[in-house]
Amino acid sequence: MEIRNIAIIAHVDHGKTTLVDKMLRQAGAFRENQVVQERVMDSNPLERERGITILAKNTSVHWRETKINIVDTPGHADFGGEVERILRMVDGVLLVVDAFDGPMPQTRFVLRKALGLGRTPIVVINKIDRPGADPHRVHDEVLDLLIELEADEAQLEAPVVYASARDGVATMDLAVPPTDLTPLFDAIVAHVPAPPHDAAGPFQMLVSTIDYSPYLGRLAIGRVERGTVHVGDQIMLLPLDPSAKAEQARVTKLFAFEGLERAEVAQASAGEIVALAGLEGVEIGLTLTDLEHPDRLAGIAVEEPTISVDFLVNNSPFAGKEGKYVTSRQVRERLYKELERNVALRVEDTDSTDTWSVAGRGELHLSILMETMRREGYEFQVSRPRVITREGANGERLEPYEELAIDVPEEFLGTVIEKLGPRRAEMIEMKNPGQGLVRLLYRIPARGLFGFRSEFLTDTRGTGIMHHRFLDYGLWAGPLEGRSRGTLVSMEPGVVVAFALNNLQERSTLFVKPGDQVYEGMIVGENSRPGDMDVNPTKEKKLTNMRSKSADDHVNLEPPRELTLEGALEYIEDDELIEVTPQSLRLRKRHLRMSERKRLTRDAKRERASL
Repeated sequence: MEIRNIAIIAHVDHGKTTLVDKMLRQAGAFRENQVVQERVMDSNPLERERGITILAKNTSVHWRETKINIVDTPGHADFGGEVERILRMVDGVLLVVDAFDGPMPQTRFVLRKALGLGRTPIVVINKIDRPGADPHRVHDEVLDLLIELEADEAQLEAPVVYASARDGVATMDLAVPPTDLTPLFDAIVAHVPAPPHDAAGPFQMLVSTIDYSPYLGRLAIGRVERGTVHVGDQIMLLPLDPSAKAEQARVTKLFAFEGLERAEVAQASAGEIVALAGLEGVEIGLTLTDLEHPDRLAGIAVEEPTISVDFLVNNSPFAGKEGKYVTSRQVRERLYKELERNVALRVEDTDSTDTWSVAGRGELHLSILMETMRREGYEFQVSRPRVITREGANGERLEPYEELAIDVPEEFLGTVIEKLGPRRAEMIEMKNPGQGLVRLLYRIPARGLFGFRSEFLTDTRGTGIMHHRFLDYGLWAGPLEGRSRGTLVSMEPGVVVAFALNNLQERSTLFVKPGDQVYEGMIVGENSRPGDMDVNPTKEKKLTNMRSKSADDHVNLEPPRELTLEGALEYIEDDELIEVTPQSLRLRKRHLRMSERKRLTRDAKRERASL
């Protein structure tokens, strides 16, 4: 049986996972009467809620006499590490591009990686049924992008398929009405090269990704580059560092991917994508080889994190009331366990036994970990994100920069440009494609994006679209302005009262509602001016023997602002923390007592005056 290995790459929300759904259905991976949910590859609850792919996943379909191994990859820049590794074990890529949006920042990122590895692209212009779609314009933009990324002649001749993943149809010619996905399957078989198939040589395989089974431990996933591997074989694990000692292990289980399931097999030959069990301590980038032929393959460079936060044991007055796992030992074990499959993450102990530094690719990358732990019953606190700096060749300080792409209606253009100025953003490009939205391209320090998304959505009244990806390390841009408004900090513990909030809401945006429990030092709202203000949200109306007007009993309160993890990470300052529990998200000051915060402020002023 012939084999084709492909990855589906695209910018977020351009239809990758929906396309895989329809490919599985039309290739017969499901029974006719089988009930299957939409976006079946997004199996993680967080993926289904947010509508994004977080983890790369393997599946396969049989089309006539060919087995097509498919890898669905994430589209968000924070999970770009997943995409880079997956490209090493495939021979071709389906580049999915929205027929309205055209190529976006992540499209450029993943396509550059694929072309650099010599992978054969098939361009799928998706959503041709979308209102305002312009497939011909997008086709030209993709060709321009291929030329800009210095694609070779064969890659420039990439076939173009026009599709509607939602309807499960595709065509090679827009003049021909599409009926099903047959043209897409035929293009994959015809244009994607077969994998190397030296089945007679000694076994060799590169570990491209890691999965974890509670019963089998770590599973090494990759493409067999050469030879054949059997269950029970003794193999060699060659580490990334050639000077390090190689280890031996025995293959206890071997799995191939059939549809959405892992099928246990006795052996696998060159070209097949498989998962091997029994290799304790296996890491991404290791080479697995025959004992007598330890030939090392070029490893996979997992990109370095750019943002870090501190995870702390919850020490607020409400600690332990809502969570199941609250001790430092439990939180530390869970963070280090995450490293088994999340290789773009870094966890380090600090001088304090109840604080750990956790570094990742972006705020979304870190907030997904926080949300996952929270749902598992963990209770902890996190600090404000900070960028990871480097030292340049001449000793200068370097910081990460992002490429920021913005689509904004013309009426809000001036406001957005004005807001990006103080954040040290440099405009690279501005163009008006004539679709009612102006596209802006910026180079901006990663810390300049902290807190910008919520401001941007407010300024554009929810009509703007922004995406960003890591670009490079550049010179330190200097100090940036922090949050322009202060907070309301509770000065008393107790239950929030509507009467007290009624007096506060005129000068603030509230984060709490009547009936909520608060403690001293907890942030209950945003001040309308700079500077923090200590307030008492538990203050009740004094009772007298005088009859009051009925109007006094009627209090109209605006709904409080709902906090999300990403929103809270963007919002807080260095002297604040987020308390994360399975049931609640609370903002608090690091130092809860009002007297202690005032003393620290006085000391800081004296220190500045002495300088």
